[in-house]
Amino acid sequence: MRWMSIVAILAAVAAVYFVARDEPELKIHMLIATALGAGLSVLLGALLMSLAFISSGSGHDEEVHRTAEDTISENDL
Repeated sequence: MRWMSIVAILAAVAAVYFVARDEPELKIHMLIATALGAGLSVLLGALLMSLAFISSGSGHDEEVHRTAEDTISENDL
């Protein structure tokens, strides 16, 4: 997540740069909203992707596909 934090900061800086480049009259609220929106969107995407990889690697995804017949043992019958 440290690397993605740096990427999020760079994305926020790039977004503010592109907004400020084309806007003749800059408002600080618009720049703050742009930076927060771009940065937090990148962080959220990185967090969700890392959770998907952790879930896949831990075996929780295979548990979802098990049926009731798979969990019943011979002793339960």
